[in-house]
Amino acid sequence: MKPALIIYDFDGVMTNNKVIVDQNGIESVVCNRDDVWGVSMIRDALKIHQFILSSESNPVVLQRAKKLNLSVFIGKIDKAESLKALIEKYEVVPEEILYVGNGLNDLEIMSKVGYAVCPADAHPEVQKICCKVLKSKGGDGVVLELYELLLDWD
Repeated sequence: MKPALIIYDFDGVMTNNKVIVDQNGIESVVCNRDDVWGVSMIRDALKIHQFILSSESNPVVLQRAKKLNLSVFIGKIDKAESLKALIEKYEVVPEEILYVGNGLNDLEIMSKVGYAVCPADAHPEVQKICCKVLKSKGGDGVVLELYELLLDWD
């Protein structure tokens, strides 16, 4: 069964988990344009709702979510609380949710959903609990690879 909802961590999934800070303290990240295609195909062709859930409160996350036309929850240290809100809003059970994460702060929420997926360079403890470790590293087209995986999902 395909998931009803997909939740993405941002840093380390849609980015390579690195940040550029200029002399004024402004942060920038590098994202992959392939993920724009992946997000749109998951939304339009597969009709799956998608969200970004990030513990970071950086405006760059908001700007990327806007570009991807995704709802975003930022500055959420307690990601489980946001998961509960999504479950209630979309009337789904946790087993219908796919979460893509990479770090230790994702472990709790990943253990509460039906499908845990991670990039190839995710923390080893995260990789251990995932039903699928992708070939792509964070920021290297993770969402596009997920779309291709979902095409053959039974």
